[in-house]
Amino acid sequence: MTTTKTEADRQAITLTGAFTNYFGHEPDGLWRAPGRVNLMGEHTDYNEGLVLPFAIDRSTTVAVSARDDRTVRLVSSFGDAEAVEFNLDTFAPEDAHGWSAYPAGVAWELEQAGVPVPGFELYVSSDVPVGAGLSSSAALECAVALALSELSGARLERTQLADIGRRAENNVVGAPTGIMDQYASMLGTRNSAVYLDCRDGKSVPVSLGLEESGLVCLVIDTKVSHAHANGGYAARRASCARGAHQMGVGALRDLDSTDLPRAERTLDEETFRRVRHIITENERVAGTVDLLRTHGPHAIGDLLDASHRSMRDDFEISCPELNLAADTARANGALGARMTGGGFGGSAIALVSTDDAARVKDAVLTGFAARGLQTPDIFAVLPADGAQKL
Repeated sequence: MTTTKTEADRQAITLTGAFTNYFGHEPDGLWRAPGRVNLMGEHTDYNEGLVLPFAIDRSTTVAVSARDDRTVRLVSSFGDAEAVEFNLDTFAPEDAHGWSAYPAGVAWELEQAGVPVPGFELYVSSDVPVGAGLSSSAALECAVALALSELSGARLERTQLADIGRRAENNVVGAPTGIMDQYASMLGTRNSAVYLDCRDGKSVPVSLGLEESGLVCLVIDTKVSHAHANGGYAARRASCARGAHQMGVGALRDLDSTDLPRAERTLDEETFRRVRHIITENERVAGTVDLLRTHGPHAIGDLLDASHRSMRDDFEISCPELNLAADTARANGALGARMTGGGFGGSAIALVSTDDAARVKDAVLTGFAARGLQTPDIFAVLPADGAQKL
């Protein structure tokens, strides 16, 4: 009998062929890591708070082969991505640029951690949209980190590899992000979200049960690109640090709603709103987990909506396109909707009954067209397993 190749099989064959055509030999292996949707907990990670992301069924895959010297050669399937070559012995973070900063940064941070990284050749392919708030950067970092850990013989723990990816993004790419994205990509499990305490790094899976409940998570990629290395993200992080200092705590995680009256008296108006978002968002994460465990995903819509309002009004990281996406989805039957990711563009998510998904999608497309906006990309995602060797 014949077996039908899955889409993943076809992608692996295509990527292996592309690597072989470019480098003249087959790769040592293929490694993949997923993007993520953050269900709840935005900008709480670098405040030592709580987050609830899940890995999605869209991923970045790298074909990699070790070399017997210290040369690194990087190629991407994206037509406008420049091929890059450098030597590990002479590379410095300031040499990194463009997309190659992510794999180069991972190699650099592994070496800083004492892992003897060999020279390597890498070909990358991805179906995680870039700049959409679905953490295409963490997917690339985690796929490369897992590959190099195995090829070097280090075989680091997944939490260690997640931290390598985060440090690459912070120290080489220059984006002051927290740990959430890499943890989601590394630790994700099918049908579950990752409930992560960013203070102690402890995580537990929380069942989402979307399919069993007749629900789907729609991603609405507004096509408004964002970049975490720009000023808006850094400014929010600085504002949070300032708020924590003025409130006399080590991190905003140490505050809760009972501290809001004192915060309003102590802080300037803008810093207070930034702090209020973090405090209430941490409480929404915990509340979402509690509802998922006791009542299931149908119960969390109001918390999704409240989170979006907080990001729009208090943290001010939304944009007109994200607001339109969330409002339109909600008005057409979504149980709840919110922007997801670092903000200033990217994607919104909507929790929708399977029966209502087509209507919500059509309404959003119509709403964007009526305002002369770029056509968004709208697709469903499911919770998937984390990084793995294929």
